[in-house]
Amino acid sequence: MAEPAAAARVVALFGPTGMGKSEIAVALAESLDAEIVSADSMQLYRGLPIVTNQPSGELLARAPHHLVGVVDPREEFSVVRYADLAQTAVDEVLGRGRRVIVAGGSGLYLRAALGGLTFGGPPRAARRARLEALAADDPEALRERLRRADPTTFAAIDTDNPRRVLRALETLDGGGRPPLAQARDELWSTAGLRHPTRMFALDVDRGLLRGRVEERVEEMLRRGLLEEIAALPQPLSRTVAQAIGVREMLAVAAGELSLDDALVSMKARTRGYVRRQLTWLRKLNADIIPTSARPPESVACEIARRLS
Repeated sequence: MAEPAAAARVVALFGPTGMGKSEIAVALAESLDAEIVSADSMQLYRGLPIVTNQPSGELLARAPHHLVGVVDPREEFSVVRYADLAQTAVDEVLGRGRRVIVAGGSGLYLRAALGGLTFGGPPRAARRARLEALAADDPEALRERLRRADPTTFAAIDTDNPRRVLRALETLDGGGRPPLAQARDELWSTAGLRHPTRMFALDVDRGLLRGRVEERVEEMLRRGLLEEIAALPQPLSRTVAQAIGVREMLAVAAGELSLDDALVSMKARTRGYVRRQLTWLRKLNADIIPTSARPPESVACEIARRLS
């Protein structure tokens, strides 16, 4: 069970892509005199405000945000490093006497910020080299290896991202459990949380969400997605290269893919990501907050009321 509302100085918000999480988090931060720590694996990177759907300048001005646009897109990054940065940010905000809102759509990063996950040691070079060679030569064989070794983790992660498949296999080969498996089992328990925390899952009508996903992808293009990706410094980190929209726009710029086909791919990949997020949401031990057809301020008021 979550901590009593009065004791909770940390508020966790989890919700799928495209449902207005950023606006709700800012409205809640204004209500609670809180600061926001982003739990998004892609919003960390600089120079990618459109493709990673970073909060707008107006939202950033309304409430302090942490871990948005802080990592060079050429730099390899990991959830282990994120956990250290996020936990430091949470501690600093609490030390100033303010509340913290940890908000995101990545269950693994959200739990890493809250504490309670353990991470395996650094990868062994020989094992990493073998898996990287397999990922380059036969990515389908890499996915099949994980599917046979751990079907549950295989079903939960983005298997189109070879880095996530590779890291899960590394952990399994070393006799451990992939962090995602831990997060799936423990994310919404209070075991290991570093501070009293109240957790909320932001739910939305599935049909409405699908429409928002379609609109969001098209809006990204209108805002200058192609130009944003073309301007990125090279070479990109392998993590950034997997972000939805990056490889599609690079292929368009290279004349290898039409813009229409790129949009079709982006929409399909986004729908797949949302399905995985909704799988997490259905299993949460958290307060479920309906958000469909409600302004952000209304949702934030309900959350604040439950906290009071």
